[in-house]
Amino acid sequence: MKKLFLIIGAPGSGKTTDAQMIAKRNSDKIAHYSTGDLLRAEVAKGTPLGATIASYIDNGKLVPLEIVMDTIKGAILNSDKEIILIDGFPRSVEQMEALDKMLEQNPLIKLNSVIEVEVSEDTARERVLGRARGIDDNEEVFNNRMKVYLEPLEAIEKHYQEKGLLKKIDGERTIDQIVKEMEQFVLESARA
Repeated sequence: MKKLFLIIGAPGSGKTTDAQMIAKRNSDKIAHYSTGDLLRAEVAKGTPLGATIASYIDNGKLVPLEIVMDTIKGAILNSDKEIILIDGFPRSVEQMEALDKMLEQNPLIKLNSVIEVEVSEDTARERVLGRARGIDDNEEVFNNRMKVYLEPLEAIEKHYQEKGLLKKIDGERTIDQIVKEMEQFVLESARA
């Protein structure tokens, strides 16, 4: 049984870094995948699919659902770890519904929790524009990504709250505090 934890948060919330640190510290039992990294890996292969994905990512738009779902399901099922952390997913109500359907069809995958790393929009903007890692780290693209993140957030929160799966973590603290709380929560939930 794969125990799945989804980590959501605004661009710049630190969700990817948090998940990477937790997976590294528990490499015997936890695997981490970022939907962005999974998709960028496809782009890096230079395949026609990668070119399609790139055209969406470069403009701060969502990659088509079918591509994302196949990528995520493959990563989970092919992992040799019991606990899977995926950050940056779901990003839309459609993704959330597609995930529910995928989980119904795959009894070997159990969604343990959706962890939301909460930060203010100002903090998110400061972090993203301060890191300026790539073509998508500019004010215009940040604003678009923030809008894409915020629009479905209320519906996503409500859905997982009703299922008793939503856990919110204060992302305004130090990375050590955030990682410690998240790591403890993941390990305890996976044991339950």
